[in-house]
Amino acid sequence: MEKALRNKKAIAFFVLPGLVWFAAIAIVPIFQSFSYSFLKWNGITRPEFIGLRNYMEIFKDGLFYKAVGNSLLLAFASVFLQLPFSMLLALILAKGVKGENMYRTIFFIPVIISSTIIAQMWMKVYHPDYGLLNTFLGSIGLEGWQKQWLADGKWALIAVFVPMIWQYIGYHMLLFYSAAKGVSPDIREAAKVDGANEVQIAFRIIIPMIVPMIKASVIFAIIGSLKSFDLIYILTKGGPLHATEVPTMLMYTEIFTSNRYGYASAMALLIIAECLIFTLLVQTIFGKISKRLD
Repeated sequence: MEKALRNKKAIAFFVLPGLVWFAAIAIVPIFQSFSYSFLKWNGITRPEFIGLRNYMEIFKDGLFYKAVGNSLLLAFASVFLQLPFSMLLALILAKGVKGENMYRTIFFIPVIISSTIIAQMWMKVYHPDYGLLNTFLGSIGLEGWQKQWLADGKWALIAVFVPMIWQYIGYHMLLFYSAAKGVSPDIREAAKVDGANEVQIAFRIIIPMIVPMIKASVIFAIIGSLKSFDLIYILTKGGPLHATEVPTMLMYTEIFTSNRYGYASAMALLIIAECLIFTLLVQTIFGKISKRLD
């Protein structure tokens, strides 16, 4: 009994600083934002309580709805384009290929590279005069397809989505890879003895067994899309004509350009609420999937 108590005290001793730090940098700011959201405040003068006026103004702002729509499109692309490709890579590597560790490292490199470097690299790819993409199109006789990718309102959103999705393919690949590697080789061998091919093993054995990891990746992908900021800010700053605007860009503009701390805080809380709603939705959907698989 005394040993158990000592262990609990030791655990508390090491965990408590982390909890305090987490509360200081995550929980406390959320409550502060909640209180600021009811204020009209520029960060300097005396704040004025205005109730729900900030929220009412946001819900009347057409640009906010456009920004939310763009972030939802990114979330959709992340779930239905990024994750399947990550899964394909993970299943190929988990099967065991020559140079497995090397490929795993190569695919993960973009994840650990600074978003600033990623953005600068893709700006060179998209450059209208000497960019890799337009140069390639010209070399194969498709000059008519050459565009100012980041300045064209019809293509800017797609041009921004591509590097955002590309950067984190390796992240989700590694999650799926680690889960697939956790599947016992004996199960694979038994399936092969029963006549199953690699595709059948993947869809009928491996994927159903790693559903919890798939659920986690879906949540990570959606939340990452809804709070995306850095690459968009560097590539287009939400332009042209708000074509690539997302809620976090609007929030940033309201704080640092318009000095509307209360309005931006209300917007931040709506982004948090959006993330929570989608997290609960994914939890519910995968809960039903798990019951069917059981």
